[in-house]
Amino acid sequence: MTSATYPYEAELHHALAALKTAQHLLSAEIAAYPTPISGCDAQFNRLLSDRTRIANTLRALDSEPFVPTPRMLEPVLVLQR
Repeated sequence: MTSATYPYEAELHHALAALKTAQHLLSAEIAAYPTPISGCDAQFNRLLSDRTRIANTLRALDSEPFVPTPRMLEPVLVLQR
């Protein structure tokens, strides 16, 4: 399948949309968090951890995976000039 749509792509689209919604809601939650914030505030630290996890997941889903082949065993590094 070259330019055809794979059946799972709709589910990936839904997952991306759900994660972006979660990211937006989490950002609003962090912005509305009461001050002052203690360094040992477990609830706030959890929010920050979840923000990182969501961002990493979105980045991973948006990236193009490298699939090794006999011709290319390692990703080619493209040097920018």
